[in-house]
Amino acid sequence: MDGAVAVASEPEVGTELTTALKGFRVGVTSHRRAEDLIQALERRGAEVLHAPVLTIAPVDQDLGVIEDTHRTIAARPDLCIVTTAYGMRRWLEVADAAGLGDELQATLSAARLYVRGPKARGAVRAAGLADVGISNDETTATLVDLVLRDAGGRLDGQTVVMQLHGYTDRVQLDRLRDAGAELITVTPYRWVRPEGGDRLEALIAAVCAGELDVVTFTSAPAVDALFSTAHELGVHAQLLAAFRQRVATAAVGPVTAAPLEAAGLRPWVPDRFRMGALIKLVTDNLSRRKVRRLETTAGPVELRGRTMAIAGDELILPPAAMLLFRALFDAGGAVVPRETLARLVSTTASNHALDMAVNRLRASLPDGELIQTVVKRGYRLRVVG
Repeated sequence: MDGAVAVASEPEVGTELTTALKGFRVGVTSHRRAEDLIQALERRGAEVLHAPVLTIAPVDQDLGVIEDTHRTIAARPDLCIVTTAYGMRRWLEVADAAGLGDELQATLSAARLYVRGPKARGAVRAAGLADVGISNDETTATLVDLVLRDAGGRLDGQTVVMQLHGYTDRVQLDRLRDAGAELITVTPYRWVRPEGGDRLEALIAAVCAGELDVVTFTSAPAVDALFSTAHELGVHAQLLAAFRQRVATAAVGPVTAAPLEAAGLRPWVPDRFRMGALIKLVTDNLSRRKVRRLETTAGPVELRGRTMAIAGDELILPPAAMLLFRALFDAGGAVVPRETLARLVSTTASNHALDMAVNRLRASLPDGELIQTVVKRGYRLRVVG
C-alpha cells in the first residue's frame, strides 16, 4: 500500500476549479480518508460513485484471524484452499505477529493446497509451500470443482481450510460441506460492506457499461478485491475491456498501480504519491484530455464526461441516447454503419429498433437535423468543414 496517502493534504480549490470536473463521473474505491477524496472531487463538480472495497485491521488487533489460525493448527487439515495472494500473505503475516508463524507453516506444509489462480500460486510458493492444483479461470466455483473431482466427489472425514476474500461465495462453501468436509474458514482481511446496497457490484456494473470516466485506487488490495469480485460475478473480461477502452484508472502511487499494470492497464499515477497530487492529476487529465469539441451545422458540440453542450447550451441525454451520440461524435462526421449502431442498442436489435432509438435521440436534440440518415448505410453527424 502507498503509505503516504494518510498524511497528504489537498491543495486549496480556487473558484476557477469548481467546475473543472463538471459532467464527469468518478468511481472511488477507498475506505480510509474516502470523505476527503470525495469532497475534493465534488467541490470540482464531479459526480462520485463510492464503493469502499475493503478495510484492513492492524495485525496486532486481528483477533479473529488469530483464533482461526489456532483452529487450523489444532485441526491439522487435509486440504487448504487459497483464494487470493494478498489473503495468503496477510494470513502468514498475522500468524507471525502472533508467534504462530512456524506452526502454521508446518501445518500448511502437511496439507494439500489448492490455489485460485496464478497470483495465489505465487504467494503460496513465495511462502515456501507447494500447491497440488489451480483453477483455470480464477473462480472459486472452478476451484471447488477441481477439489471435488480429485477427491472422487466426497470429502467425508476430511478437514478443509478455506482462506476467504471479500466476495464470499457461500454456495461453494455449502458444496464442500455437502460433500462431507469439516470446514474451517479464515478471513485475513475484511471488506467493507456498506448498508443499503451492494456498492461494489454497482461500481463494477458501471465500469462495464462505460458509465464512469475514471476509477481511483489508494491501495493495491482494493484493486485485487475489485478484480476478484469481477471474477466471481463472471464479468472480469468485460471489466478489463472497459478499463482499456473507455474508463481510465488512477492510482495514488506505484504500489497501488502494480496490480493494474499487471492486468495490462495504464493507470494515471502522480509524481508525488499523495492524495492531493492524485486529485490534481485526475482533474487535469479529465478536464484537458476528456473534453472534446466538434464543429457541426447545429453549432459547436462539446462532450464533457456524462454531459454535452450544443452551441453553448448544456444537454443531458439518457444513457442509451448518449451512447449512440458518442458513437456518431467519435466518427467525426463519417458514416457509422447501421450494424455498429444496432449493437449499441441491443445485441439483438432489429433495424426498426435502431431507427426508433435514433428518432428518440433526434427528439432530444435542439436540432434533430444534426443527425443525417445515409440510406442503406447508416447515420452521421452533419459537421462543418
